[in-house]
Amino acid sequence: MNSSFYSHGKLLLTAEYLVLDGSKALALPTSRGQKLRINATEDQGLFWKSELHDGSTWFETHFTLPIKDCAVPNGDIPQRLLTILQAAQQLNPQFLQDQEGLIATSTLEFPKDWGLGSSSTLIANIALWAQINPYKLLEMTFGGSGYDIACATAESAITYERTENDPIIKNVTFDPDFKESIFFIHLNKKQNSRESIKHYRSLDSKLLINEVSHFSQLTTAVMQSKTLQDFEQLLTEHEIRLSSIIKTPTIKSQLFSDYPYLIKSLGGWGGDFVMVTGETQDMAYFKNKGFHTIIPYSEMILDF
Repeated sequence: MNSSFYSHGKLLLTAEYLVLDGSKALALPTSRGQKLRINATEDQGLFWKSELHDGSTWFETHFTLPIKDCAVPNGDIPQRLLTILQAAQQLNPQFLQDQEGLIATSTLEFPKDWGLGSSSTLIANIALWAQINPYKLLEMTFGGSGYDIACATAESAITYERTENDPIIKNVTFDPDFKESIFFIHLNKKQNSRESIKHYRSLDSKLLINEVSHFSQLTTAVMQSKTLQDFEQLLTEHEIRLSSIIKTPTIKSQLFSDYPYLIKSLGGWGGDFVMVTGETQDMAYFKNKGFHTIIPYSEMILDF
């Protein structure tokens, strides 16, 4: 048994947090993702190796097979991985049931502190391997809205709407004429998605009902932006309004208050990447503040 699976990373441009309650969100698959290779071996059990983007190994472990009978290993990471594999086996009882020896090698194409979806791409790849519904696997393990799972196999920009049943996912055209003026900057720290969701869930849900539809409208308007000025204006409104909802200052007000153009948080606020507008020479502003991971739109986003 030799096979290979691949999933794209993700960036959420609009409706972060509100996407959990059904707001329509605009999401983009990234050009970098995660690969999972499965190879047979004469040795017994499942040997797992996780590699970083530079080819180095950051995690290795071994599970006995069948996976449902595997003893719980020591350490948070192997325990979490075993939970995912056993959940996959619950969804497909034949998964890892009859195999005797396998080597699984998972390779990230981006640094794992970038927040582009090291967990979601893993879930998506394991779901492909196990031939199961990735959203059910996500629900049984990490939780979340599921937009990142949708991005994993998307070949274009998507809009994503969470529902009580299957999510509504639509392929959309988002290829702005002004994309040369869009950059993604890493904030030198990783945001804990589960903590972000926990904070959002602590808010008064009654106050969020009207906001869900408003952010859906904002998403549609952003996709229809014809000029950079329209794009900046809409996403500035998005940032200010969401700041009021989640009672968290915008990243621009915290770190970059004198920057003259757009700075938009992506996903959980406080870490990972922000999206900024400007010209190449404007990026010196961020470098001077110690933010050196600056990626142009055309390099970050999957070329549709």
